[in-house]
Amino acid sequence: MNQKYVGTGVRKSDARALTTGQPVYTDDIAPQNALIVKVLRSPHAHALIEDINVDIAKKVPGIACVLTYKDVPQNRFTMAGQTFPEPSPYDRLILDRRVRFVGDAVAIVAGETDEAVDRALRMIKVKYEVLEPVLDFHKAKDNPVLIHPEENWVANCPVGADNKRNLCASGQEGHGDIEAVLASCDVVLERTYHTKANQQTPMETFRTFTQLDAYGRLNIISSTQVPFHVRRILSIALGIPKSKVRVMKPRIGGGFGAKQTVVTEVYPAIVTIKTGRPAKIIYTREESMIASSPRHEMEVTVRIGAMKDGTIRGIDLYTLSNTGAFGEHGPTTVGLSGHKPIPLYSGTQEAFRFRYDVVYTNVMSAGAYRGYGATQGIFAVESIVNELADEIGRDPIDLRMQNMVREGMVMPAYYGEKTNACALDRCVQRVREMIGWDEKIKPRVMPNGRIRAVGMAMAMQGSAISNVDVGAVIIRLSDDGTYNMLLGCTDMGTGCDTILVQMAADCLECRMEDIAVYASDTDTAPYDSGSYASATTYVTGMACVRACEELRGKIIRQGAKMLNLSEEEVAFDGKRVFSLEDETRSADLASIAYSGQCGCSDVLSATVSHSSPVSPPPFMAGAAEVEVDPETGHVELIDYVAAVDCGTPINPNLARVQTEGGLVQGIGMALYEDIVYAADGTNLSNSFMQYKIPSRLDIGTVRVEFESSYEPTGPFGAKSIGEVVINTPSPAIADAVARATGVRVRTLPITAEKIVRSMMDKQ
Repeated sequence: MNQKYVGTGVRKSDARALTTGQPVYTDDIAPQNALIVKVLRSPHAHALIEDINVDIAKKVPGIACVLTYKDVPQNRFTMAGQTFPEPSPYDRLILDRRVRFVGDAVAIVAGETDEAVDRALRMIKVKYEVLEPVLDFHKAKDNPVLIHPEENWVANCPVGADNKRNLCASGQEGHGDIEAVLASCDVVLERTYHTKANQQTPMETFRTFTQLDAYGRLNIISSTQVPFHVRRILSIALGIPKSKVRVMKPRIGGGFGAKQTVVTEVYPAIVTIKTGRPAKIIYTREESMIASSPRHEMEVTVRIGAMKDGTIRGIDLYTLSNTGAFGEHGPTTVGLSGHKPIPLYSGTQEAFRFRYDVVYTNVMSAGAYRGYGATQGIFAVESIVNELADEIGRDPIDLRMQNMVREGMVMPAYYGEKTNACALDRCVQRVREMIGWDEKIKPRVMPNGRIRAVGMAMAMQGSAISNVDVGAVIIRLSDDGTYNMLLGCTDMGTGCDTILVQMAADCLECRMEDIAVYASDTDTAPYDSGSYASATTYVTGMACVRACEELRGKIIRQGAKMLNLSEEEVAFDGKRVFSLEDETRSADLASIAYSGQCGCSDVLSATVSHSSPVSPPPFMAGAAEVEVDPETGHVELIDYVAAVDCGTPINPNLARVQTEGGLVQGIGMALYEDIVYAADGTNLSNSFMQYKIPSRLDIGTVRVEFESSYEPTGPFGAKSIGEVVINTPSPAIADAVARATGVRVRTLPITAEKIVRSMMDKQ
């Protein structure tokens, strides 16, 4: 099979539609007569609704319905878009008498116009019994104030959850005797690192519209990463059969994990059920900031033990994670804070221990964000490795080269998996060369008095959730000799529709334009877990390859039958099936397609579902060069370089854009982004004026290279790339700042104020 498309930088299939402003997004295609849906939100971090009066609001002209907790089903569910049974607890109601954070939903209003709905919202009168909130996640576990005291709170999986202790999850695991190993080490360091919550800030805010079809079924059209999970979640929340729910995904204006949580879908859905009319909800930017699903705040305490020669023998890690008011993704994100950074040092590691608690608090609930817990854990472990290098007088790169995981090694802290493909050592060396590490390792005072320094970090992630995630593809031969491919996965701007067509075109030896793609409709597409956990290229890609192979076999079988030959006597070149003895005897693809419509007992299509028992990690290394003003503490990022091992890059251009985008988000986490709460639990970071994300002017130069490996369990040797790319900036920048200033900031973001205060404290 000749690879014409795989490995080339093909332009995204939807590029023209997106750049010419075609109506492809949720709000573009919503019906004009859809009711406008908005949510009344709690002004208190913790309260009980004593009384709610909506009589006047209902009389506002143009109002179709006003719903409170008395008017909606009271079925517990989770908004986390995860495979059933969800590890996240069932702790939500559509509307609840108890509100658990400032911004929690109190009532739903639907009307003909924005003005009518806004007026009705002001007319709702609510009397609250204000309760004591739990705002400090250090004090949440076993606090006498319970955030979820309800008896019908449900944990579906054994994740150590206990709502009567404010625990969303708790547990520990390990390998070897960590205490004995640490006791016999020459050097043991213990440090605590704190990562704050971060917003994904996609350009398109959360949005959904709903309507009833001709058969009375509820149709959900939403900007979501997880259509099949949305169907199940709404079925549970609304108390209706899944067969009565259809979910479709248009183009998504960014997700980054935020839209793996069902943030908006339930509100217009209940309105449509109540009124029979189409309804839509469009979150404002403020709502997306105060009532969404940001990254989990985590505090990670690490002990690391090593010998004087630099051999790292053991890592002991404890994570305290803040899930906020609800438990979406709480039990699963925390696992990655240990399972991703600890295995990086499998080369010499004799023991590890990983313990964690995930606690409820009265702030906005957290969710999924690119990196999904690994980002927080890698910041801690990579930072303490850099501190270890300082402690024993070693070059941080040389220390990593001595201890890192390499190809063929078993990783006890990564579920005992073996690295089939690992170019981490080459990634580190490539970054060393790109940044000019050996010449810049010592800080340099510039003519303007500012100090330049470099720092680096490594990272790994996964490729789907092993033995859980599912990808599926249906591909069929059309009657003109072209193909139709149906996908359940969700292209959220990553280009997976394009990448899967590249694979299919090479497998079927046809042109990419000969394959029409239909995606993300729960009625027509095969089941797919959704676009998260870095799963699509690896899992759905393999389903695509296998489906194409199966369809090729059917085409060959049908062509051989038309030629009165056996399958062994013919071949297929993408355009025709021909005799190996006499190539003039052939049947072209269109003829084979037509023959499949008349007197044929074998459908010329293939459906393949694929899941993987392993999750091969992609690896990367990154290095930062910063310039720090020692008088003001101001940090300027001069250069950031990265080398990535994602196996075989299917589309290098899209892989590069993925990497650059993830690096910029990681840079924002390191230097700018900070969710700040007032003393009463009000989220003060409710706009881009308060919540700073980096612009192009803030990030200096970003350079990306690839060090390919070949993953035998992946399509064309590919692994994932979507998440690993966000993980190195925060520890690399933190280390560069520490080298420049002599002080280490262990709580993100690294601001000028923190640097100056630390320098003053040191003096």
